Amino acid sequence: MAAQSTPDVGVKLTPNAFRVLEKRYLRRNDDGDVAETPEEMFRRVAWAVAAVERTYDPAADVQAIAEDFFQAMVCLQFLPNSPTLLNAGADHGQLASCFVLPVGDSVESTFEAVKHTAIIHKNGGGTGFNFSRVRPRLDRAGGRHGVAAGPVGLIDVIATAADYIRQGGVRRGCNSVVLNVDHPDILEFIRAKSDPESLTNFYISVAVTEGFMSMVNSGAEYPLVNPRSGETVTFLNARQVFDRIVDQAWHTGDPGLIFLDRINRDNPTPHLGSIDMITGCGEQAMLPYESCPLGSINLAQMLKSNGDTVVDYNELGRLVDLGVRFLDDVIDASAYPVDLIERATKNTRRIGLGVMGFADMLFQMGVPYNSDRAAKVATEVMGFIQERAHRASRKLGIERGSFPAFTGSIYEVPGGGPVRNAACTTVAPTGTLSIIAGCSCGIEPLFSVAFVRHMLDGEKLLDINPHFEAAARRAGVWTPDLARRLVSCNHLQKQADVPEPIKKVFVTAHDIAPEWHVKIQSSFQENVDAAVSKTVNFPHSATREDIARVFLLAHRSGLKGITVYRDGSRDEQPQCTGELGLELVDEYFSRGPRSGGDGSVAKAI
Repeated sequence: MAAQSTPDVGVKLTPNAFRVLEKRYLRRNDDGDVAETPEEMFRRVAWAVAAVERTYDPAADVQAIAEDFFQAMVCLQFLPNSPTLLNAGADHGQLASCFVLPVGDSVESTFEAVKHTAIIHKNGGGTGFNFSRVRPRLDRAGGRHGVAAGPVGLIDVIATAADYIRQGGVRRGCNSVVLNVDHPDILEFIRAKSDPESLTNFYISVAVTEGFMSMVNSGAEYPLVNPRSGETVTFLNARQVFDRIVDQAWHTGDPGLIFLDRINRDNPTPHLGSIDMITGCGEQAMLPYESCPLGSINLAQMLKSNGDTVVDYNELGRLVDLGVRFLDDVIDASAYPVDLIERATKNTRRIGLGVMGFADMLFQMGVPYNSDRAAKVATEVMGFIQERAHRASRKLGIERGSFPAFTGSIYEVPGGGPVRNAACTTVAPTGTLSIIAGCSCGIEPLFSVAFVRHMLDGEKLLDINPHFEAAARRAGVWTPDLARRLVSCNHLQKQADVPEPIKKVFVTAHDIAPEWHVKIQSSFQENVDAAVSKTVNFPHSATREDIARVFLLAHRSGLKGITVYRDGSRDEQPQCTGELGLELVDEYFSRGPRSGGDGSVAKAI
């Protein structure tokens, strides 16, 4: 018998959240009917992960630990990455989200990577690659007359394989590929996504060094080196290459930039090698074959009132401790697609504890995203999480021992003591997780206070921010007419009936100058072990000079990577126009009076 399509009592899910769980996460029986409730899903995950505790302590109270994990998830205060929700408790369940795979300069290495990619994507993971070791296009290969296809040709091979796999039977996986700026095929790589219909499941980035960025400023030439022979094949002007990157990013959003030297300054295990690969959404830079489980704390729930709305650091600290323990357990609870990945992962025990709901936190605090106060909140909150996460990892190190690659790591210092995890924190994009949690995505500003988003095989979801709705209700301006105007892309700032204090606080992505996007990202990056996944949004009217300025600012600000998107430069993006949006608004209001919005209506088309 199929589970009823209604949320569990006590699990405060929006209709959109439940729809996402029903479509993608909840288990189904042999007839394809949903056979699990959200509450049962969270219990399954909690028990599967907590069971690991007896590996380290046979007397561990697994029931109490599982209950703590369950309560954090069912209250939507903490959620692990999608593969954990999908696969925990299953035979051979792969629980990590982020994987990186090395690709060498041979057919054997290429198709080994293709095989591993297919297995990882089948079980819900995403993959990252660096193709800089692959010989350039038309270089000598194979027999006397053989020529190489080059890195861009290889992207097509892996993209085709990845596209064939639908994660959990629902969606394609996320991939990223990096090419070093000194590869002979760099110009072809920059143009690789000039066709908006190509490589739609790949994000591409150019890896640059401090030396290259210095030459951009001076306009100097730099060498392109054939990785097969080590020979310099030609020289290019660094500024002209940078301008090509900017131009393509202006057109399509790709490529982004990865700052290799900044990444490796934070490499916790330099004795294992340098890092040159990032995961699908850029939040993790890792060594070959490493994987990393992710989890995010919902900052929108980490608040209390003492006259003003302030951060509840006691509750946040409790969730950090729980999150570190949960993610360390996930490493042992997970199955791995190949032994190399298991060995590399358990050698460093890297975890990625991050946040979501930052914009919603600011809304409740009455703080505009584009303000110095918001940057201060970001620094203080992430600084607290970073310090507390490392303290929790040291405590686990005392209980369970340090990660095996501890000797030679940055933690091997006199009096340093054991450390369980080589890295603890990251900021992931939390796309569907934030829908489940009913909060804003990652550390991004809100796209709009009311819009229709593309989701899940053509389904459209109406998203109305509940904090905005509550503020508009208190001001007496919340009406169906206002909602229709907002969902029809008449920006909040243009609504004459909305009070100015509300407009000031509820700024959205395109109201925020790109420099503020970078400032908030750098405020988080200051206290993050890995990297920060974030997109700098530009209006359609943005110029190439605007994008160049942000790329250079990102480098100066100490970011590990930067991604930009100019509104309207791709066909598939969140939509807020058309008759469907108005129809969903009418459905939303037809439910009758509510004291506060639940923010969502779903419709398949």
